[in-house]
Amino acid sequence: MIKMASKKAGEYDITRNIRLIEWLKSEMLSSVARLFSLLSGSVKASQDALTACLGNIIVACYLLGKRLGLHYALIDRVMEDQLRLGIIEDNDIEQSYGDLTGLLNHLGGSRGDHRNLL
Repeated sequence: MIKMASKKAGEYDITRNIRLIEWLKSEMLSSVARLFSLLSGSVKASQDALTACLGNIIVACYLLGKRLGLHYALIDRVMEDQLRLGIIEDNDIEQSYGDLTGLLNHLGGSRGDHRNLL
């Protein structure tokens, strides 16, 4: 009887995790669609709306990674590795704007309190 109860609880956790993964995927798609809509609109999108969309996408990516068994630090490390590779390969974005270096510096330690940016 105890084994059966734990099996049901385990099945519930799997079902719950699958539902959460599907919800996160739909949140990502909704946010990307909203971002595209804002960028293609004839009216200038507000900085708040753009920031909210991008923030939602980033949070959903991290949470989806966690649900798939990836630690946040691993995701950060892979992003940093991708940025370093782009810098080494002299990516067009890096060459023209230095954005990869800026983002790498941000990820590497300047993720402090950003409330002063508001």
